[in-house]
Amino acid sequence: MKKTILIDLDGVINNYTGNFDISFIPGIKKGAREFLFELAKNFEIKIFTTRNKILAAKWIIEENLDGIITDITDRKELSYLYIDDRCVNFNGNYSDLIKSIKAFKPWYKS
Repeated sequence: MKKTILIDLDGVINNYTGNFDISFIPGIKKGAREFLFELAKNFEIKIFTTRNKILAAKWIIEENLDGIITDITDRKELSYLYIDDRCVNFNGNYSDLIKSIKAFKPWYKS
């Protein structure tokens, strides 16, 4: 049984750069397809997104990822790992966490 990894769609898998459009999902990010196929050898992959599930499913099919992505969710499900462009890793120290929160910028604004 493979462990599950939840991966954020916008900014991780696609070319999202902060300009949200409810009816359009940007194309796949360079290198993402290869990354996902490599990851799928050892993990079950689910997409995590707040986007419309039907639109996201169509995007996955159009990008030929339907053979490796097993589900789409908008919930933090039980998972081995979460991959997101808008997160801060908690290292056990709240002082460090406050500093990380204050200094946070998504990768496309760095």
